[in-house]
Amino acid sequence: MPRPTVAQLAYGSCTVVLSTVAMLALSQTESGLGVAVIALAALALGLLVAMTVPLPKSWPGRSTAATGQPAAEPARLAELRRPVGASAESVRGRAAS
Repeated sequence: MPRPTVAQLAYGSCTVVLSTVAMLALSQTESGLGVAVIALAALALGLLVAMTVPLPKSWPGRSTAATGQPAAEPARLAELRRPVGASAESVRGRAAS
């Protein structure tokens, strides 16, 4: 399972907080059981929102549904995997030999 993105965490957290406040204000409950039910409902809603936030289309290494090919070109992926401090020419020279 992929790690959640920053957007997913932000949307989910905001949903939990805002829906909890809204449901508590609208229901005007004072019992502990009512608060617990509202908190669980808000957590479930936040999880649902966080999991339905779409991933960006240009995610590195992600394949497209139609072709099954990587979204990023191989040269770009090789550039991303290059060791720190190594120039592109030195990496290409090692790959050719």
